[in-house]
Amino acid sequence: MADYHFVYKDVEGASTQWDDIQRKLGNLPPKPPAFKPDPFEPAPDRDSVPKDKSWIDEKTEEELDEIEDDLDDDRFLEEYRKKRLAEMREAVKISKYGSVMPISGSDFVREVSQAPQDVWVVVILYKEGFLECGLLLQCLEELAVKYPATKFVKIISTDCIPNYPDCNLPTLLVYNNGAVKANYVGLHSFGHRCTPEGVALVLCQSDPVLNDGQSGSNASVLEGVRKRFIEKVVTEHEDHDDDGSSSD
Repeated sequence: MADYHFVYKDVEGASTQWDDIQRKLGNLPPKPPAFKPDPFEPAPDRDSVPKDKSWIDEKTEEELDEIEDDLDDDRFLEEYRKKRLAEMREAVKISKYGSVMPISGSDFVREVSQAPQDVWVVVILYKEGFLECGLLLQCLEELAVKYPATKFVKIISTDCIPNYPDCNLPTLLVYNNGAVKANYVGLHSFGHRCTPEGVALVLCQSDPVLNDGQSGSNASVLEGVRKRFIEKVVTEHEDHDDDGSSSD
């Protein structure tokens, strides 16, 4: 009769007396800790979450639209919901721009003439390799960041106007509601030294061209433009005086 050798295997995770002896002798690795599941926590009930300002702040625009009916009994939260929606939509409107966008001749009508009525569009006609065009473009890039609710675009002069004379470059056109409101031919239109502050002051002389989307009124924007221009002039004057003193 054949001999059968049975090997007893204990329940997984359990330890036999023989295993314990072998571990003490160093013949087996330490016993792994027994599996212990995480305590059960039910998912939070959305209806039980306190409804306050922070609860509304966490919502997306779509979610704020969806919960309109849930706040009928809470006038304060309903007003706050409307305020948050308005802020989100205004932020989206402002973030449309913020840089000088290159366009082609075929884009001009769509991007400039058909721009929204409340948007001012600043167009620079330029050519690569012209120092004066590069200087004005640098100023416009800075202004586009400071005033993201104003649309800035650039287009090669002859793509916009065939045979446009290079001697007129750079040329700046200001559009609003599909019409040209102002034009500036040549870099000299912006003073002896072309700076972002000087360009901003010229653009806002007669119309509220620049809009940061936050100041709330055209007067406050213009006041800020004038303040920055004066600060720039004063700083340059002080730097010039310091240089003169050091040379003496």
